[in-house]
This record gives sequence, structure tokens and C-alpha cells, in this order.
Amino acid sequence: MNKVPSAELESRMKRFKTQMNVSNPEWEIAVIFSKINQYYFTGTMQDGMLLIPNEGDATFWVRRSFERATYESLFSQIKSMKSFRDAAKSIDKLPDTVYLETETVPLAVYGRFQKHFPFKDVKPVDTVVSAVRAVKSEYELQLMRKAGQIHQHVLEDIVPEMLVEGMSEADLAAELFKVMVDEGHQGITRFGMFDTEMVLGHIGFGESSIYPSYFDGASGNYGLSPAVPLLGSRERKLKKGDLVYVDIGCGVEGYNTDKTMTYMFGNSLPHYAIDIHNKCVEVQNEIAAMLKPGAIPSQIYNQIISSLDDDFLQNFMGFGDRKVKFLGHGIGLLIDELPVIAERFDNPIQKGMTFALEPKNGIKNIGMVGIENTFIVNSSGGESITGTNPGLIPIF
Repeated sequence: MNKVPSAELESRMKRFKTQMNVSNPEWEIAVIFSKINQYYFTGTMQDGMLLIPNEGDATFWVRRSFERATYESLFSQIKSMKSFRDAAKSIDKLPDTVYLETETVPLAVYGRFQKHFPFKDVKPVDTVVSAVRAVKSEYELQLMRKAGQIHQHVLEDIVPEMLVEGMSEADLAAELFKVMVDEGHQGITRFGMFDTEMVLGHIGFGESSIYPSYFDGASGNYGLSPAVPLLGSRERKLKKGDLVYVDIGCGVEGYNTDKTMTYMFGNSLPHYAIDIHNKCVEVQNEIAAMLKPGAIPSQIYNQIISSLDDDFLQNFMGFGDRKVKFLGHGIGLLIDELPVIAERFDNPIQKGMTFALEPKNGIKNIGMVGIENTFIVNSSGGESITGTNPGLIPIF
């Protein structure tokens, strides 16, 4: 078992408190309930809560499983509780305001917590946690590099050998899942987007990749059914001339990379479709060159969008009226993290941030062309850790 080093956990907590003192200088206590943030700060995820006082040490109160938490985590203060009542006894004087993850804590949990912690007001801690998590340590970057190597190898080297005429989207997805896990993928793809389920990602043949989707991304797919709009269709079979679109995540010890790779099966796509795809690759490379410390995400977004002609923009980042208004997103413990390459994201990019850049374009009767790779922000620009293959790999 690889445990998150204690020095890493201490650094994260120190950076969180420093950021809280800047953003909310009056804060006295913050409480973490979500398992992803628990893992970030303690190295384990359990049924419990992390109490973080401004002064003094944070305590991870665990209902289940305390035994597992102490086995997995090098966090300094882990205590057992049967209910919030036990943790409340440790607080001499509760402040009027408590900072919570308002994006993720359900009202029912909030009510049970407030019963034993009768604070008067609640303020969000989400933005501060996101800002701290956005800048990755070398420990985190090493895990993301491992995920990126798996991602590159599977999508660029293995998938071309998996594509067989007559296989269904679901067939490819099922086979791909096994291969990913065999290669080291953690088997789960996590999103912060509310009530979002995902298995691997979007896998589509031809027009399936531009099918409407509730997912806040450029592409879609048919899915297994209306009840399970995931994986891919059992009915849509691969045939010659198809564009194959694979947009999936890969994770190692919690940390994700995101990558999209496309393939031309049996025959080449029309020249105009290839031209549109190549333009998307150019856009990715232009954005990557701008990923330097001090750059402003909203300025990058506006500069790129203003440089594209109206014909290209018609189905850029989606298809028809189903377009998203971003060019890339932060990534780490979740696929969809902050910051985002979009309007209104005006804080400067920092070294060590990681972004998935995904310029794409939907084409009627063909599908979604384009590309996506995961980049680390360096002084010289974005470094791709998921490969540099431009996509549209020919399978003839």
C-alpha cells in the first residue's frame, strides 16, 4: 500500500490555512465532509468529518471505518466517533460561523451536523479548497504522469489493434475497461459535477459521438439505454468508413488524466473533416503554448475564440446548439477541477497546475473530431503528459 507521505499532508493543510487566512481572515473553523477532500487532506476516505480550526491541529473524526483510516493514513490526528455528538465534545466554544463544502454537503447531513454543532451561519469553503488543490505537488504530478503514460499507451498503441468490424460500442467499451485496469488504471472516473455518473467516458462510432447528452462536455454517445446513458450502444456496430471517438479518463491512486483519441476505420474521412480535425489540433497546441505562470484563463479563451472564423465556430466545442463554453479544465483528483479555460476565470495560472485541453468540432453524419490531452503548466508552456499523437489514426 502506498500511503500519502505525512510531509505531503502537512504541506496541504498549511497551504489551506494560509489561503483561508487570505480569503477569509475572520475564519475560525472549517469542516470537510466530502470523501475526495478527505483523501486530499488525510490520505484516506471514510464516513466521517475533518474538523480544521484556525488555531491548533485538525482532527479527522471517523465513524466508519476507524480501523481502516488508521491503517491507511499517516494523518496525525484520527479519532473515532459514533455520532457528531462525540466530536462536538471536543469543541470548547463553537464560533458563530462554520465553513462547509456547500457544493457537496446534503441538507440532511447539514441538519444532523448542526444539531450537535449549533452554529448560526455557514459560509462556503469550496473555492479555497479548489484553489489549494489546483496547484499540484511533485508527488501528485508523479502520479498524474503515471496515469498519462497508461493513457497514451492504451489509446495510441493498443486500441488500434482492438477495433474489429462488427463490434459494438459496448463491446469496445467493455474490452477497453479491462485493458485499462490491466495496465494500471484505478477503475473509476470521478467528477465533481453534481449527480454525474461515468464509466470510462464517451465511446462512440460515427454520429454517436455527437448525440445529445446531459454531460457538460463537447461530445456525447448513445449509451446502453435511457436509464444508463453510459459506455456505448449494443446496437451501433463498427463499419468501414466510421470515425471512432474515444474520450476517457485514466486514474492512478486517485489522480486522473483526460485524453481523447480518434481513429479512421476502414477508409479515410472526407478531406474537409480531416481539415477541421487538424485545426482543432492546432488550437490545442496554441493553447498549450500559452499555459505559462501568470497567464489568465479568460484571456486565453477570448484570444482563441476571436481568432477562429464563423464557419469553424458553428460547431466548435459541440454540435449545433449543444456547445460548451470552455476550451479546457483543471484536472487532478477529479476530472473536472478548477480553474477552467473560459470566461470569468481571471486569476493567473500557476506553475504546477494541470489542464485537460479539448478543442473539438462536431460534423454532421460523421461525428466529433478533435483532440484532448492533459498538460502540466511550466515556465515554457504546457507539457503534455498523455502524448502528442494528433489523432485520426488510420485503421485500414
